[in-house]
Amino acid sequence: MRRLQGDATTQMRSGRVPHRPLPWLRGRHAVWALPSLLLVLIVLGDLWTGRSFRMIAWVVMVPALTAALAGVGATALFSALSIGAYLLVDWALRPGPETGLPGLLLVAAAGLVSVGACAVRRANERRTAKLSLAADVVRDTVLRPLPYHWGGLDWSAVYVTADHVARVGGDFYDLQPSRYGTRAILGDVQGKGLGAVAASAVLLGTFREAGYHEGRLRDVVRRLETRMERQQAYTRYLGQDEGGERFATAVVLSFDPVEPGTVRRGIAGVELVTLGHDAPLAVGPDGVRPLRSSGGVPLGMGKLACDVPEDGGPRVVRDGLAPGETLLLFTDGVTEARDRDGVFYPLRQDLERELAEDPGIARPDRLVRYVRDAVARHIAGARWEADDLTLLALRPLPVEPQREAFP
Repeated sequence: MRRLQGDATTQMRSGRVPHRPLPWLRGRHAVWALPSLLLVLIVLGDLWTGRSFRMIAWVVMVPALTAALAGVGATALFSALSIGAYLLVDWALRPGPETGLPGLLLVAAAGLVSVGACAVRRANERRTAKLSLAADVVRDTVLRPLPYHWGGLDWSAVYVTADHVARVGGDFYDLQPSRYGTRAILGDVQGKGLGAVAASAVLLGTFREAGYHEGRLRDVVRRLETRMERQQAYTRYLGQDEGGERFATAVVLSFDPVEPGTVRRGIAGVELVTLGHDAPLAVGPDGVRPLRSSGGVPLGMGKLACDVPEDGGPRVVRDGLAPGETLLLFTDGVTEARDRDGVFYPLRQDLERELAEDPGIARPDRLVRYVRDAVARHIAGARWEADDLTLLALRPLPVEPQREAFP
């Protein structure tokens, strides 16, 4: 998979740019520079002003600053240095009304409080790191890492959660190669919280098995519908239905299989089922066009469907991708992104305008990066609540790689 942090051949998961410290703050002992500089300036300032203006008591800021930047040991060291500097300067200039024993007790108390505060901060950082690791494990369990050029597709994805602490939400996507062609899914579970994450996990698990074993895309979707209904019944039994039936919108598609080692020529055939979800966009040299929509209802609401084929399965439509076209799948975090005036992000119009200036934007990795950045610019300063945002760009490779297995 292509990760937002790193090169273009790794999987993209999050829309956040990794934090990098300033160059002059890099290094193991660089955090000592600011407290040391502050201590020296206070001492020199007090010696320069003399008895007319005493500022040595300002050294209480030194351990406080160290507690915010360094560890407990460094904070204790600078607390001791502050006390030593106070005693030395006060002895050199002789104690006055502003200094003496009251000031010494103040500096000592500030040092003890700073050491305690630093210990609490470090404990919270360790706890946060463990929670972050657990969130990463959950994310990689729900959204498994996928290889580059998986299933004969040049692909790229961006996954940005509204809650950056949780790192996983109700959006989901996956690719599943099979002897019947490579299947793909992208969807959005209604609601937020652990219930949405659990529904995403069970749907992805079902897709991976059904996408591998079932020969018809219609049967894959039927299995997903059954699994969502079972999840609804399960949450009702536990009393976790949150006052309503949870459902999921999704796009499920299947690329026609290609014989190993052969060159893919002409249009790549695609079977498609849209389940209460926007149809994907084909982005290529000739512009932007939506694929046909099957008009299906969301997963978990299959009993409400009116337009049902005779065999009871969902309606499957067929379309194709011309050479150079990329299929862009997206969740409502893109189409429902609003600026400060409440105007929705015009995805198709924006892509058409950008394609006219730079046709290379249709490449999968560039396409998802551009849309992610464009949405971020569009919602900058908006007061509306952000939603999870997921993008999946797929382009059939010209040459199908040899398939040893379909994990």
